[in-house]
Amino acid sequence: MEYVTAAPHSRSEAAAPARSGRRSLAVALLFGALGAAVVLLATRQRWAEGTATVAGGAFPLTAKGSDVTGVPAALAIVGLAALVAVFAVRRAGRLAVSGLLALSGAGIVAGALATASDSSALDEQAAKASGDTSATVDALTHTGWPYVAAAGGVLILLAGLLALRYGARWPAMSGRYERGTARPRRAARPADPERPEEIWKALDRGEDPTGA
Repeated sequence: MEYVTAAPHSRSEAAAPARSGRRSLAVALLFGALGAAVVLLATRQRWAEGTATVAGGAFPLTAKGSDVTGVPAALAIVGLAALVAVFAVRRAGRLAVSGLLALSGAGIVAGALATASDSSALDEQAAKASGDTSATVDALTHTGWPYVAAAGGVLILLAGLLALRYGARWPAMSGRYERGTARPRRAARPADPERPEEIWKALDRGEDPTGA
């Protein structure tokens, strides 16, 4: 009689999906968290600067990313929430949240690139500074921070794509941490009538020492 034993490489092949799932999870968490941090940092920096003519002189003007557009920062927060929610849902819910994560990254990229050369925020400042609603900013220049925000959006997009591809292999929140679950209490052991100290201890705990 011949005995067939499993080859060592078959076990390694079975463990390969688990390893790839752990690696993709670590990379997605890194990309998502880093991308959101980069986007939030970039939107607080100076995106454009120029001057406005006020009383015959040049008045310097600057605009942060949050002054130009609020889309990247808002979508970065949505992306962070989606990254956390991936572990709270399963199956179709996880697929939907992963898609939201990817769309958040794509929206950040589109929003940052679309406003990289925008001057409307500075034009509004020039109109307020000069008192002329038709005034526009002069000597307009732009910084590279919009492209940094777009790079952060790419990282979030990649995290979403990883979640779409490998999310089914990632762990979910354990049911033992869900609200409403209580550990079963062990039944009280009847006190030994031959040991008076146990009877008194049972009475102190509010138990029936007879076990009836």
